[in-house]
Amino acid sequence: MGQCMFTITFGVRQGSVLSPVLFAIYTDDVSKCSKLYRHSYIILFADDILLLAPTVTLLDRLFATCEAELTFLDMAINSKKSCCLRVESRCDRPCNNLCTSGGHLIPWVGEMRYLGLFIVRSHTFKCSLDAP
Repeated sequence: MGQCMFTITFGVRQGSVLSPVLFAIYTDDVSKCSKLYRHSYIILFADDILLLAPTVTLLDRLFATCEAELTFLDMAINSKKSCCLRVESRCDRPCNNLCTSGGHLIPWVGEMRYLGLFIVRSHTFKCSLDAP
């Protein structure tokens, strides 16, 4: 059989009610990656992915697994829009940056915004609706 080529002339608009549903269906296997690592979680909302892990080492493994699954889906992590944040007793200690398979570093930050909440590096989980 020969290859069939066609042009896509329409799709789902960004902001459409259907967009998050289709994204969730398409990336469902990514959310299952957390089952490979104990006490790790993946939160998907619209086109955002949040990885939660109890240690930096486990986060690095979860990150690599998710990146591989996204690559399989012909998607990529935007390293310019990605960051890491520690919420634990050793939150002030420096640690190595996570690195994408393409060699881009994912920096550690003191605060981040996720879905309108500001999450702050701390010994315990803290968030705010106002910028810190």
